[in-house]
Amino acid sequence: MNPLLQDFNTAPFSKIEEKHYKPAIKKAINIAKAEIDEIVNNTDKPTFKNTTVALDFAGEKLNRITSIFFNLNSAETNDQIQKIAQEVSPWLSDFKNDITLNEGLFKKVKTVFDNLKNLDLNAEQTMLLEKQYKGFARNGANLKGADKNTLREIDSKLSKLSLQFGENVLAETNAFELHLTNENDVSGLPESAKEAAKQLASEKGKEGWIFTLDYPSYIPFMTYVDNRELRKKIAIAAGKKAFQNNKNNNKKIVLKIVKLRHKRANLLGYKTHAHFVLEERMAENPEKVISFSNELLEKAKPAAKKEFENLEKYAKKLDGIDQLQKWDGAYYSEKLKKEIFDLDQEILKPYFKLENVIDGVFEIANRLYDLQFEEVFNIDKYHEDVKTYKVTDTQGNFIAVFYADFHPRKGKRNGAWMTSYKSQKIKNGVNERPHVSIVCNFTKPTPTKPSLLTFNEVTTLFHEFGHALHGMLANTTYNSLSGTSVSWDFVELPSQILENWCYEKEALELFAKHYETGEVIPMKYITKIKESASFHEGMQTLRQLSFGLLDMKWHSENPSEINSVKEFEIDAFANTKLYPDVAENCISTSFSHIFQGGYSSGYYSYKWAEVLDADAFEFFLEKGIFSKEVATKFKETVLSKGGTINPMDLYKQFRGKEPKPDALLKRAGLLVTK
Repeated sequence: MNPLLQDFNTAPFSKIEEKHYKPAIKKAINIAKAEIDEIVNNTDKPTFKNTTVALDFAGEKLNRITSIFFNLNSAETNDQIQKIAQEVSPWLSDFKNDITLNEGLFKKVKTVFDNLKNLDLNAEQTMLLEKQYKGFARNGANLKGADKNTLREIDSKLSKLSLQFGENVLAETNAFELHLTNENDVSGLPESAKEAAKQLASEKGKEGWIFTLDYPSYIPFMTYVDNRELRKKIAIAAGKKAFQNNKNNNKKIVLKIVKLRHKRANLLGYKTHAHFVLEERMAENPEKVISFSNELLEKAKPAAKKEFENLEKYAKKLDGIDQLQKWDGAYYSEKLKKEIFDLDQEILKPYFKLENVIDGVFEIANRLYDLQFEEVFNIDKYHEDVKTYKVTDTQGNFIAVFYADFHPRKGKRNGAWMTSYKSQKIKNGVNERPHVSIVCNFTKPTPTKPSLLTFNEVTTLFHEFGHALHGMLANTTYNSLSGTSVSWDFVELPSQILENWCYEKEALELFAKHYETGEVIPMKYITKIKESASFHEGMQTLRQLSFGLLDMKWHSENPSEINSVKEFEIDAFANTKLYPDVAENCISTSFSHIFQGGYSSGYYSYKWAEVLDADAFEFFLEKGIFSKEVATKFKETVLSKGGTINPMDLYKQFRGKEPKPDALLKRAGLLVTK
């Protein structure tokens, strides 16, 4: 019996073997096709119920199976799973095209859509119908025969290429290790990072210390190790991921992806891939994104240049360095920050024991949204590191299942993300609650210390938990409009706004307690955290904008003449460059957000959402960070509504006005007051 084809509530991880995936996905595709055929062959007149709603609920089994498979391909992968992913991705791409290019189905959807004015639909039903119709039109339903086949070919190629891109980056990350045996080589490194590196070496049967490109290993190394040559070595290794002359090189893949995306957009009647993508976002078009980015760039660039010059002077004064390089930035920034604010990240870490931070974010969710989290041990999981929780409200009503996976391991990609194993929807009168997961890569506990987070990791946990709240508090009728199924440049609002609580005394006192003494974080540290929050914000803003503008340049112009990924990138960074270029490094070849994840033409949305979150958090600050009034309003207008209403309308319902960048610029210390 294939466990994936049985009816299940929570994912049956322990019963699933690799051999189950392909037959389950194949069978689920056939079930979904039969559901589609039933809609198409229905001889009754097309209605909202027998067409629009039926289509939204079609493919439920397939969605559940593929969510398990692709989530594991990110969090717990191996060669076999990656091979299966390469095989099944074209099947899924073909199936998607079977739906969007099905003339009989589109005809029915169009019939209902054309009759919209005569249907007595509420806002959510109207949005479902409009999105469904657009989904067909934007994916080729209006194309003629040969063009439809071309679209199928492009989509199949793109799905394989993005998978290959991600596999190459993961292989390159796993291939590098820096093995050190001389104590002098790890001078400057905090004890906790040393201990983790020693543990990694002993796990591999070696003496000394091993460092990798996984963030919990790489970031402390770049921030604290005194040996400049070794920082250079690991920085260059990180920067040349998938840009080396080996089988994992992504240069050709990047060019193939951008050219196919452009061709696809042209085929569908759009000028570029960015024009296609942004039509369905708050930003609407690439011109608006570029103008928004340049407006912020104008404000941030003078500050960034000044910060960089000061950092360069500081490095020269300290160590006689004439030219600051990329492998110097984090190291001297940390030293300067410590000098200015007398704040050492290592002094803060004992106050951020992972378990305490988890309890803290749960308590904050309880105070804001009346949620309660109970760790349970009867839910299947895919790795022993994963924690599982039952989420209820204060009345005891079941809200969600929550999974949390916090530590790095071999089969897990870098970074942090939120995902879902089951979406919320209302079916047959039953409100089916979601199963939501967050995946992070935080320092593991060692024999002598628990997992102690850097402040940056604390904000990462809050960020991903903000996404999780968006998924958990979803309360819509239709699966495709539920939870995080919103405009991509709106999806970061719930995550980024929650990061603000990490800087507030009232919130920090709930969980920032010394792991040995239980002492609450001293007020002087809280003050310093707040004061230092905008340290080097000009440089940080410039960096973030540079990635967004690189993404836009790849996707808002005709890429047919591009031959060199590296030269193109140098040109794209011309206006945001601070550090000298490193010839053997390239960002695009490992820029997974835009070439593997869903952020193509969307990287700007981090900054866009920062404008929203700074503006929204000002409302909380006005009324109190635990204001039930504001929290309830945020829950009812943003967190529970998913994609049922236009995002700007939702935002205005919450805030009473459109957002302005002033709150962000003020928070970042970039607002020039006359």
